[in-house]
Amino acid sequence: MTNTAHELTIEPFEIDIPQVALDDLHDRLARTRFAAEWSGAEWGTQGTPASYLQPMVERWRTDFDWRAHEARMNAHPHFRTQIDGQTLHFMHVRSPHEHATPLLLTHTYPGSFADFLDVIGPLTDPTAHDGRAEDAFHLVIPSLPGMGFSTPLSSTDWTLERTARAYDRLMRGLGYDSYGAHGSDGGAMLSRELAILNPAGFLGAHVLQLFSFPSGDPAEFESMGPEDYAALEFAGWFQTVNGYADMNAKRPLTIAAALSDSPVGVLAYHELFENFGNGTSLMTPDQVLLQVSLQWLTNTSAGAVLLHHIEKDVPSRVNDGPIGVAVFADDFKTIRPFAERDNTDIVSWTEHPRGGHFAAMEVPEDLVRAVREFYAARTA
Repeated sequence: MTNTAHELTIEPFEIDIPQVALDDLHDRLARTRFAAEWSGAEWGTQGTPASYLQPMVERWRTDFDWRAHEARMNAHPHFRTQIDGQTLHFMHVRSPHEHATPLLLTHTYPGSFADFLDVIGPLTDPTAHDGRAEDAFHLVIPSLPGMGFSTPLSSTDWTLERTARAYDRLMRGLGYDSYGAHGSDGGAMLSRELAILNPAGFLGAHVLQLFSFPSGDPAEFESMGPEDYAALEFAGWFQTVNGYADMNAKRPLTIAAALSDSPVGVLAYHELFENFGNGTSLMTPDQVLLQVSLQWLTNTSAGAVLLHHIEKDVPSRVNDGPIGVAVFADDFKTIRPFAERDNTDIVSWTEHPRGGHFAAMEVPEDLVRAVREFYAARTA
């Protein structure tokens, strides 16, 4: 279909991985050479251990049913379009409730549009999932440029700011004059960029993190309470385990070469799925394997790691647009005084007793409830 008002040509898309690619994956998995593991190897200080990888690789090779997951993903409408020279893939799932609120969902790194598979039903059809008709959403779920099926990457200047402008154009091209945005990780940063842009009709961004840190001014610490210092301590711990971000930012071609030739390397490198909250993840093995399978089968490791490289020199900006934060128990803890310094219109702040960085997959019911409550207040 073509929306001539916004000059978007939108074409239906179906996920159909060739069998030869699946056969190649299984062959590579069968020939895996695991790293030698020393006594005392463990997640917390050393990374992904072979003792974790060995059973996961066996599950991937013998039990993981890609075709079943492919069918589940294809149960929702997929499309591709071109905006500003970049191919963009997205799911567009309209609610049966015509007056539903349009909502843009943006995925994590190292995740994908599949982050949101468990929340699509409750968000689009709340009356079938213990909700009210007025809680319904029309969902648009893109793949970030260079990731998933948003390929090939047209250039290396697809900052999140530029992507936010493209996503706004996508929403307008789909006929939505008013909409909200939600995301975690890279998706939270993208949603914040939309809040900064604050286009006409924007209902606000709902995010799981605001990445704000001390500027060096000692006065900033005067308003901090015990919970803020705990959040700062967690951020300090995370700096000891996020070597992937440094590698992606500084040597993206080097790590992309390794990941593009080893599916087990992709699984190991994306230890965030299992270890972001220091071993507290609630993701299932199949959820992890779906994410790494998508990256492997689309050969998009290079596009994924470029996110940190592209963003490393982008200057920080104050956001004056409306934004809300949902803090999950085992996730990065947004440090409120710094977040309020960098975001002048925080309209909602909620805390949740379970779940982590990948809440859409870990605790989908809790996330659905948080999203419903945020937009109920924004559209009242």
